[in-house]
This record gives sequence, structure tokens and C-alpha cells, in this order.
Amino acid sequence: MPLTSIIFISLTTESNMQLEVLHDSIYSYEGQVETVRHLAHLKPPSSHSQKIIHSLLKIDPQPDLYYESQDVYQNFSSYFSIQEKHSKLIISAQSQVETFPIDMNKWSNFDHVQWEHVKEYFQYSTHHQWDSASEFLFHSTFIHCHHDFIDFARKAFTPQSSMLNACIRLMNMIYESFEYHASSTDINTPTRQALSQKKGVCQDFAHIFISCLRSLGLPAKYISGYLLTNPPPGKVRLIGSDASHAWASVYIPSLDLYNKLSPGIWCDFDPTNNRWGFESPGEDYIFLAQGRDYADVSPIRGVIKGGANHDLKVEVTVRPINTN
Repeated sequence: MPLTSIIFISLTTESNMQLEVLHDSIYSYEGQVETVRHLAHLKPPSSHSQKIIHSLLKIDPQPDLYYESQDVYQNFSSYFSIQEKHSKLIISAQSQVETFPIDMNKWSNFDHVQWEHVKEYFQYSTHHQWDSASEFLFHSTFIHCHHDFIDFARKAFTPQSSMLNACIRLMNMIYESFEYHASSTDINTPTRQALSQKKGVCQDFAHIFISCLRSLGLPAKYISGYLLTNPPPGKVRLIGSDASHAWASVYIPSLDLYNKLSPGIWCDFDPTNNRWGFESPGEDYIFLAQGRDYADVSPIRGVIKGGANHDLKVEVTVRPINTN
């Protein structure tokens, strides 16, 4: 998932943005496929950081069965099956989204929460207050807690550091010490290998960030979406040249009137671009889906009957509405 890197710590603007996303997935098969059944996460939901103006999913050949639902993480899931024989499948998602600026005033409410206290808050004990963010503490398909992640994260999570500042330092460490290299990993590359080789793509960097948090006993989740990238001065915006993106979100409890931890807020961190913000890294980001890791939010997955090898071509365009 190639992406232009942008050095930006926080974004403070006063106006909303309206963005359009075009996401085309084109499968070309050797021979004919008889049947396909797929589950897609390609339609973004409305959230605290955005409002959906319009969203449409087109599929060719036309499905024999299609329905939408929301999964346990409140993601839009599109299920479809095709019984017609075909040698090419085109899935086109078009969404128009209004995004909102970051409210950085929330920083002061969470800056003094120490990460050790957050870890203690999520340790299970009898009659302890339950927090739904606990689900994002454990192993998942692509996230496996290990001492390698603890050793790396300790440079950022120093004793009595605030949870927020430690996460910012960890994000900075990944951004500064890792090389973005599109061909260095694939979906099956273990996260520990990406950590060791200090190379990867946004998916790897998000998984490493999350693995560090969970290895320390802190909740973090995986976010998929898009980021508006600007062409160089004097160049036109190329259609289909962008890519989907991935970043992480960390749960930070708040302090109540009695200086005790209570349910808090999710804060997003993008180690690929060194940007962060409450509920979104910025209004040029579009939130698509969330889960424990990539396995929960993969754009398209499913099964096919027939055919042989296939080639997948993905074209993504993110652009401001009503501009060239």
C-alpha cells in the first residue's frame, strides 16, 4: 500500500472537508469461475470524525444475492454471491464523505493519565469495573504479544510517563527508525519480522504499534481507511494512483472527580506519517473500518469455485469534491 509520507504532528483547522473515494478492485481469472461468495468492507460509516454524504458499491457481474449489515465493530459489511460463470470480477466502491477537524482541546483532559495506571485499570480483578476496550488487549490473527515488542516500546514508555505522550513517542520512533518499502513485506509477513527488519508498509507499522501496546497490557485497535495525498506543485492529480491506508487507535481512560480512572476516549496514531489526533489523525483522513487487526477489516475476502490463478488490480483515488 504505497503512500506519500507527510511529516505532521497535529492538524488544527476550522473547516470541514468534503472528499470522494473511488476504490476499484479488478479480479482477472485464468479460466472461468463458476461461483463466488465474498464479504467486503468498502463502505465507510458515519462516525465522530465524519459524515457519509453518499456511498455506493457496484459489482460486475451482478450478484445473485447481496445484502448489507453492521458487524460487531459497527463496520459496514457487504456480502454477495455470484452464480454466473465469469472470467473477470469488478468491485467498485464510490463514497463521498464530509470530515471534521480535530478537537485538540481534548488533550488537556487526558494528558496526565500515566500508562502504568492504564495497565492497572485493565487488569482483571473481582468486582473491577468492566470496560469494553478490554477486547483489544489480547492476541489476534496478526497481533501476538512478545518481549521483542516490549523491549522496543520501553524506550517510549518510560516510568510514570503519560499514556498520551508515550504513544506519541512510540509513533515518532517507528516513523524515524523504519523504512517505508512496498516490496519488503506482504500480508503474511509476521509482525515480529517487520519489527526486526525495520521495513514495511502502513499495515506493518500499524500492527507493530498495536503489538507494542498490547504486549504492555494496553488496549489498541487497527483502523483501515484512506488519506488525501496532494500531487507535487504543477502536477495534476492522477486517478487511481492513491492507496488504502492503515493506522492504529489507542484507548485512554479519563480521570473522574475523585482522580480515579473512568471510561475515556480513543486516540488515533499514524506511525507511517507521524500524525495523531483524538478520534482521527486529521480531516484529510477517511475512516473505513476498525477491528483487532487487518483480518477483521480486509477489503474483500471470500471463496471461489472454479478458475485457476488470478490477478488482482486495485485502483484508489481520494480527491476533494468539486475540484480537479
